Parts: sequence; C-alpha cells; structure tokens
Amino acid sequence: MIRPISWEKEGVVLIDQKALPRAERYVTCREYGEVIAAINDLTVRGAPAIGIAAAMGIALGSDAVSAKSKEAFTKEFNRICDEFSRTRPTAINLFWAIDRMKRCLEERLVEDVDSIRKALVEEAVSILAEDIAANRRIGLFGRECINDGDSILTHCNAGALATGGYGTALGVIRAAHEEGKTIHVFVDETRPVLQGARLTAWELQREHIPATLITDSMAGFVMSQGKVDLVVVGADRVAANGDVANKIGTYSLAVLAGEKGIPFYVAAPRSTIDLDVETGNDIPIEERDAEEVVNFCGSETAPTGMKAFNPAFDITPNTYITAIVTDDGVVRAPFHKGIEKLMSKKTGDAGF
Repeated sequence: MIRPISWEKEGVVLIDQKALPRAERYVTCREYGEVIAAINDLTVRGAPAIGIAAAMGIALGSDAVSAKSKEAFTKEFNRICDEFSRTRPTAINLFWAIDRMKRCLEERLVEDVDSIRKALVEEAVSILAEDIAANRRIGLFGRECINDGDSILTHCNAGALATGGYGTALGVIRAAHEEGKTIHVFVDETRPVLQGARLTAWELQREHIPATLITDSMAGFVMSQGKVDLVVVGADRVAANGDVANKIGTYSLAVLAGEKGIPFYVAAPRSTIDLDVETGNDIPIEERDAEEVVNFCGSETAPTGMKAFNPAFDITPNTYITAIVTDDGVVRAPFHKGIEKLMSKKTGDAGF
C-alpha cells in the first residue's frame, strides 16, 4: 500500500508529490515549519492528507516546545495552530484537524505538559489511521455505484496520495477493482499542476488498473463518444446544501456529464463536510501563483510578463451531483436533508 505520510521517530515523513512520477522519494520534516512549507509547496496535497499533515505538524511543533507551565505551552501550541491555519484556505479538513488537536489539548489540560505532548502525538497518529479506515468504507459504499465493465472518468488526484493511504474517488475505483469488476479509468491530466497525469496515472499503474490519460479539454469529446459511464471525483469542502469545492475543472465536468446524462459522484469523508457553510458561494477559493500557469516544468509556456488567473478550485452546484459517497453512506438529493441526517450520526455507523 502507498504510504504518503507517516509519523516516525525522526519526524513526519512525506512522499514528495512534486517529484512524482519521475522519482519516488520521501522527505522527513523534523520541525513543524517544514511541514507548513510542504503543505504550501504541494509536497503534500489533497484535503485529507493536508489535515493529517497539519495534525502531525502540530504534534511535532508541540513536542519541541520547551515551556514547562501549561499556560506557556498552550500559548505556543495555539501559535503553531494559527500558522497551520494560514496554509490552504479551501480544504476544510485542515481546519477540522486543527480543531481536533485543540480539543485534544483542552481535554488533557488536567495532566502535566509531558503527558499532553504524548497525547497530541497519539491524536495525530489516530487521525491518520481513522482516515485510512474511513476511505476504505467510502470504497465499500462507492463500489456499488460501479457496474462490471464500466468506464470511469476522474479528475485531479483523490487517491492514496491525497489521503492517509487508500483514497476517496480512487478508493471507490480501487474497491471496485478489488471486488473483481472489470473497469477502465479515463484520467484528466488536470492543469496546471498535472495531478492527474503525474499522480493518479502513477497510482493506477501501480495497482494495475486499466487507465487512459486525456487532456482536460478532451473530456467532453470522450463523453460524447459514449466512452464514459460515470464520473467520480473527490472534494476539498462540501457545503451544508451539497455544493462541492474541488480542483479547478470539476464544475466543467459536472456540466458536461449532466448534458450527457452521465452520473456524477463525489467521494469524500464526513470531515470534508462543513455545516457552517450553507452553500458553495461561501467557500473561500484559493488563488495560487500565476507561475503555475505560465510555466511548465521550469520552461515558459507564455510570453514573459503575461498575466494569468490561477484559482485552484471551483464550485460544483448540487444540482449536477448524482450522489455524495461518504464513509457513513451515500447521500442523494435533497442533499441538505441527507447531509443533516448523516452528520447527526456517530462516525462509523453503517446503513445510512
């Protein structure tokens, strides 16, 4: 199994996603600031993976705090959390993980500082383990949406690399493949950083799942040729009404799928659902450096000085979504009611 992130005695170990697919190498973050840098420069990316990395980074930073009093320790802990909160604004899993680490601290304030440090490390490691288990449940629910012989289109990377090690959208595809279903995957290259071409294609090759790479602009043509039976994507944040923020280009695919009557599924753990955001219009959209658009692999692809617009995500309205596959079941329209019911359950309950 691909292990994109782990807690080791040396520090937080991450697979360097910037190096893929040319090289499979790992970086060890020995200070929390190195984890922040890794999140910012896309060494680690994908909403669940960002949350896990943040939790481990907070634990790493807390472990290095020299303060002996709980008051001073808490002050430093909160400062570290604030630094992580400024990394990636769209992925709600980041803030979910930060809040969970804060709750862990609050629950342990009756203990001594050394015990609190140990508890924070244990909490971060638990978040990783729980994410892998949640993704496997997503796969079990989602594989029922895939028929034997189906051809699936996916966008960006929502696989093991974007999570604790199994995947959301690719977790659904993996589960169908493991069940013995004959499937084929069309992989959007996903400009401008090519997460589909570099990462998803790499994962599918490792799993020996038949796949074909296409450029983003080919998706409509491939659908029109009857080559796509369903679309499965991940999510960086799901609003209370079922609107979804995901990698830029997702909205276009949803509209095309709707035009052709192709089912459009979103796969995400319940930690990606943000009940404090009523609709997608309220989700903050990260805008990244224009250099990602005007350069490719270190070479200029546009005239020097050319301006570029580079939003990292877009919003897909719930009207284009067939269902949202979560670790606690499949939610369908009306999404607002379904999500409310889902989030009222205990994590891990089955049969939704």
